[in-house]
Amino acid sequence: MEENLISLYNLPIGSFGKVKRLTAEGNVRRRMLDLGLVDDTTVEALRRSPSGDPIAYQIRGAVIALRSEEASKILIRVC
Repeated sequence: MEENLISLYNLPIGSFGKVKRLTAEGNVRRRMLDLGLVDDTTVEALRRSPSGDPIAYQIRGAVIALRSEEASKILIRVC
């Protein structure tokens, strides 16, 4: 098991991380893969909504908003 992995949801705003593992299953996993969340993809946490959920991320040139329950299933290594 790899060390020093955090969930994407815990990535501080303005920080970058690389996707290392998806723990989601089924349709949610398929959607994440379709969005480009594959191994070693760089993700930047851009901003939180006023209520704190969802959070906007930059992924492969696109800005994607993910809810906490989705982002918590993406494990990353902070760059």
